[in-house]
Amino acid sequence: MADKKQTESLGKLWAQRIKVLLISGILASIANMIYDWRMGAEHVHMPWEVCGALLYMFVIIVVSYIVHDLLAKVLPFQVPAVLYVATFTAILSFPALGWPAAVMKAEFAKIGLLPLCTPILAYAGISSGKDLDTFKKQGVAIVCTAILAFVGTYIGSAIIAQIILSATNVI
Repeated sequence: MADKKQTESLGKLWAQRIKVLLISGILASIANMIYDWRMGAEHVHMPWEVCGALLYMFVIIVVSYIVHDLLAKVLPFQVPAVLYVATFTAILSFPALGWPAAVMKAEFAKIGLLPLCTPILAYAGISSGKDLDTFKKQGVAIVCTAILAFVGTYIGSAIIAQIILSATNVI
């Protein structure tokens, strides 16, 4: 009986993961098209033109989550799934792999990093919105802390970017 419930919950988890990945892919492809258009790109990549890159990303994420789920049962500590995604992506992009790396590079060149952040930021906003009652209970102190964290992160990022861009003679 416990195995049946566990299998059902695992099935629901994977259905939810696949649904989120598909929605994210659609949003990312539309955001990429809008970004290309707004930035005056020489070629605006339509959503169907980036399907190869999105398929690569989809497979990498699914394989990463399979490995994550399997290793979570045997490892004595939690490892974030994004670590597996980054590792598999880095391995697949090694030029020594030949055509898989070349195809992946060509496909990923069609998608900008910023448009990929659109679905992530949308989900973060939705997640924040559903916890507003909890947020209100925390009071003014949490708002001040959040503002200071945001400002500190922004200033820190700007300083690091300035140093790196200056050191590489970009600016």
